[in-house]
Amino acid sequence: MKSSLPVGFILAAFAAAGIWAGLLAMAHLSGRASPIDRVETVLLDARVDLIGRRIPPQAVAIVAIDDATVADAGRYPLDRRQLAELIDRIRLAGARALAIDMLLVGTTDSGADAALATALGRLPTVIAGAAQFSDQKTHERYVPAPKGVLEPLPVLKQAAELGLVNVVTDGGGTPRQIPMLFDLTEGPASSLVLRATGLYDGRMPVITAEGLAFQNRDLALDLGWHLSLNYYGPGGTIPTISALTLRNNADAAANLKDRVVLLGVTATGVGDRFTTPFDQILPGVEVLATGVSNLIDGSALVRDTTVRRIDTTTAMLITLSGVAAMAFLPLATASMVFAGLLLVWFAAITLAFGHFYWLSGVLPLAASLPPVAALAVLRQYFDRNEMRQLASAQAALGRFQSAVFAKRIAEDPAFLLEPREQTAAILFIDLVGYTGLSERLGPRRTRDVLKAFHTVVVEETERRHGLVMDFMGDGIMVGFGIPDQDPQDAANAVSTAFSLVRTVGEWLAREELEAEISAVRVGAHYGTVVLSRLGHENHQQIAATGDCVNVASRLLDIARSHAASLALSSDLVAAAGLEQDVLSRGRQFDNVKIRGREQSIDVAVWSASEAAADR
Repeated sequence: MKSSLPVGFILAAFAAAGIWAGLLAMAHLSGRASPIDRVETVLLDARVDLIGRRIPPQAVAIVAIDDATVADAGRYPLDRRQLAELIDRIRLAGARALAIDMLLVGTTDSGADAALATALGRLPTVIAGAAQFSDQKTHERYVPAPKGVLEPLPVLKQAAELGLVNVVTDGGGTPRQIPMLFDLTEGPASSLVLRATGLYDGRMPVITAEGLAFQNRDLALDLGWHLSLNYYGPGGTIPTISALTLRNNADAAANLKDRVVLLGVTATGVGDRFTTPFDQILPGVEVLATGVSNLIDGSALVRDTTVRRIDTTTAMLITLSGVAAMAFLPLATASMVFAGLLLVWFAAITLAFGHFYWLSGVLPLAASLPPVAALAVLRQYFDRNEMRQLASAQAALGRFQSAVFAKRIAEDPAFLLEPREQTAAILFIDLVGYTGLSERLGPRRTRDVLKAFHTVVVEETERRHGLVMDFMGDGIMVGFGIPDQDPQDAANAVSTAFSLVRTVGEWLAREELEAEISAVRVGAHYGTVVLSRLGHENHQQIAATGDCVNVASRLLDIARSHAASLALSSDLVAAAGLEQDVLSRGRQFDNVKIRGREQSIDVAVWSASEAAADR
């Protein structure tokens, strides 16, 4: 399809769209934070809501130091002897490993610290440390490099492994990823989530180029070995036991057997809280438990280099396809195609999310919408300009070809490529004495007279839905029922014939041309005509031909021979239903011979005065 846009604009649009989409794609591939990330999290949460709650693995449990525990202890933080007793109960319950989400950094009572260290040494345990950063960046391409680490008390650190508890949050404060590795000055350090998973499995997952090798399977991670969290539900979805209940109810301990236990604080006003897709105040320990559960059951969201490449490739394809649609298709169709591409992609990422793939919903939208929308506005401008030019051209064409034909051809370029037969009324009109007048008046004045005469004929004809087919000097051909037939065609033709005799006579009187032009002659017939395109392939006009046209033309000769102004065939009068009117006035049809035609025809004639009287 030919576009209304110039080729230069189309090429520039493709180039600009490619550059824009390419810049966004490069930022996405590098993992750099951008404003579109906030929108992406909204679309991600919509997918989370659509999938709904999931069942977490039975391998993970939480022991919570909640409001009841703090109230019973009468203080927070708990005395470290109480904490040691709680850890022993977890060990005796059969827990396979323990991860403590509490920063035990200060010295308390040396005896209590020693008791806690002893309890930690009896169970495979990872204890929390917090990485400290010099800025607030939440996501880097490479492994996070903190300026330091807030570590637990040395005696406690010696009794357990160290794991960092930092998470990566989005602009709304929702934890989206957990770094598995941190680049410290003294060497790499693991996250608490990774350490806890290794203690549960009995061996640390192996770090690979793209992620982790764990339990004879590979788990893809995002850039910098970041684990993308896939939440299971609101708070309490991961089995949670109050520390007070564990101390007072022996049966509760059965829920910890063979599990990795995360010990953390959920008491009001103590510990960290995060907004998640399911919960506005999810405790930090449950966020870490979600990460451990994701590693164990393999349900972490996959957002690795391959997924990012799929995002960027799709963004480029949708952008260029949308630009192509806007450039070459009608605007309505192009808009539907573009919207369809986005809907297909949104459906695809929703289905992929059900299989734990985190494909970007906003990148293709952000890459494609600005250039496609801009091109749509530009295309609309050019289309309107082209329509104005076409309307102007059609109006100009209507001055040379009938406006009816011009409109029909504009709507249907194939109009009358094949000839068509139909019935119509044909009128021929000329002026009596025109030849001598044109000789005396000269070209310019003759042209003015003809133009005024043509105007009178066109106005009278169009008033009754007739169509001027051709101008031939003072001769004019008029058709009724062309291109579309109507039951009143013959009656309108008869009415126009009589009216022309009167109005042209009045015009001659106004212009004081009666001395030069004595009258107007009209010959009219009704019959079958052939509508077709005549002329050269590159220079055509629409014409009506056939016996009806020839007879109507010859009726001018009949009118001349009878010194009459009007000659109507009986076929036309009969088709108009006016035979009784004609005969009732004492007028008769004369059978006359038509030059060049074998069959004669019945014709009635009127002088100008008679036509005015019978009108």
